[in-house]
Amino acid sequence: MTQFNTSSNRGDRDNFLFPRSRYYGEFSPQQLTFNANLQEFAQRISYISGLQTGGKLSPDEAYDQIRSLYKQLKRSKKGLEI
Repeated sequence: MTQFNTSSNRGDRDNFLFPRSRYYGEFSPQQLTFNANLQEFAQRISYISGLQTGGKLSPDEAYDQIRSLYKQLKRSKKGLEI
């Protein structure tokens, strides 16, 4: 059985579960931070959608979680003054 206890295996697992794409836009620390936040938002939405489709979350629970994530993303954008 494979274990994910070592730091290199953990990094591999995290890269698989939470892939990050390269940023190609206009560079600024704020833009880069927002891009990372946006990628995390998209990844979480994907998981929530999968859980709802698989019957593990009700439509109302999925909606509430997505709405909460969107509010966090919106606050992030406002806080970064983009």
